[in-house]
Amino acid sequence: MPDIILEMNHITKAFSGVKALDDVNLKVEKGTIHALCGENGAGKSTLMNVLSGVYPFGTYEGDIIYKGEKCEFHKIKDSEDKGIVIIHQELALSPYLSIAENVFMGNEQTDIKGVINWRKTRSAAKEILAEVGLEGENVDTPVNKLGVGKQQLIEIAKAMTKNVELLILDEPTAALNDEESAHLLEIMLNLKKKGVTCIMISHKLNEIEYVADEITIIRDGKTIETLNKKTDEFTEDRIIKGMVGRELTNRYPLREGPDYNIGEVILEVKDWNVFHPDDPTRQVIKNVNFNVRAGEVVGFAGLMGAGRTELAMSIFGREYGQHITGSIKMHGKPVKIHKVSDAIANKIAYTSEDRKTYGLVLIDDVKHNMTMAALKQSFSNHGIVNANEEILKAEEYKKKINVKANSVNQVVSSLSGGNQQKVVLAKWMLAQPDVLILDEPTRGIDVGAKYEIYEAINDLAKMGKAIIVISSEMPEIIGTCDRAYVINEGEICGELGKEDITQERIMEYIMAHGRKGGNE
Repeated sequence: MPDIILEMNHITKAFSGVKALDDVNLKVEKGTIHALCGENGAGKSTLMNVLSGVYPFGTYEGDIIYKGEKCEFHKIKDSEDKGIVIIHQELALSPYLSIAENVFMGNEQTDIKGVINWRKTRSAAKEILAEVGLEGENVDTPVNKLGVGKQQLIEIAKAMTKNVELLILDEPTAALNDEESAHLLEIMLNLKKKGVTCIMISHKLNEIEYVADEITIIRDGKTIETLNKKTDEFTEDRIIKGMVGRELTNRYPLREGPDYNIGEVILEVKDWNVFHPDDPTRQVIKNVNFNVRAGEVVGFAGLMGAGRTELAMSIFGREYGQHITGSIKMHGKPVKIHKVSDAIANKIAYTSEDRKTYGLVLIDDVKHNMTMAALKQSFSNHGIVNANEEILKAEEYKKKINVKANSVNQVVSSLSGGNQQKVVLAKWMLAQPDVLILDEPTRGIDVGAKYEIYEAINDLAKMGKAIIVISSEMPEIIGTCDRAYVINEGEICGELGKEDITQERIMEYIMAHGRKGGNE
């Protein structure tokens, strides 16, 4: 008989009359890793927010049974006192405080008089960091000096100081590279050996397949099924079928036929050099040359830190770097781009990998987020905005790329990650660019939403746009691109045609360039 640590029975939660959760049921066995899967907006994070007290008792219907006891959590502290700790996708660390201060935030190590004992804090922080693979880390280092991978492990260390028994991780590897992700998964498996139960929300199905003991699939706010590793088919294709309600035979829509013609060169970059914004002696981009043609999707492949984002941002209005040299041609004619407005005026668009910081105004609605880049050229006359035209175009693009929102007046922060990404894409589609640079366009979103974004990329290619895709997911580069440049340490170290783009060839170029650099 399995030892059930958690039951959530008949959970229903509505926002403005719209049901985000509709009679959802979940059972989690003690000492296991239980994955929650579903498309963006399916209700996974909402369910975990109900469990952790983010949405307090009384704002939802149904029961939470934890360790055999019916629980009513009115705030997060209530669930933490029971040993339930949630780590959200947006990390809750204070960037300017030290590692030790963050680890014990809200759980300070004090002496009898209530004064923080810093010696005890640092010593305990070192012990707990060793448990998550950060032994030797200076606990006085400010958190903002660390990479996202280490920050994620500090969140886990912080949870462990609260005597965690049930750890909820919402998209824990979304912003991590492959090496950091693998390390985090091993930490989860070690926690499982120590008796900690984990609930993991993730869109990375290969990771779920590797670590999870059971998977509960949620679709449109309803529980669809729970798969057990020991008794059920436990493959990516099987999980996808449960998530989208059908077989997804090809994860990358085909781009072929007479409508897809690769034409003349639209964008050409020559001898591009960029130095670090804080260190004028450190060269980040070194003598880069590339071009993109009309109707062509060109990939930029490379490891994290290779310089792909820095290259894109430096081209898009010199948003990154200093002492930038080189030339840009659009349609064969030299252009001068000194700021973002110059890039937009020359019909170059860039979607950032960090959509929430650089891509959206989170407190504004879908309509304004979609139209802001094209406001001056398409929706205003002598500074007066045509609000009706704005609404019509926003509705058109909401339908065109299937943004799941109640209306174009819905605040964009309330949308799921995949739908936020679609809003960013619609914003630049409305600006009618000739060149669209997409930086990690599908990071943190599900396979169904990914497919829709790939279809939008195909539609843009069909319209004759030149598209650059920067992605850390090599299968995405292989599945979407006509050609790919390989970047390593700020230099282009290889170029591959459609038939030659493979993970092996990409890594061969990177390794060969690394050896060359080491011999110099």
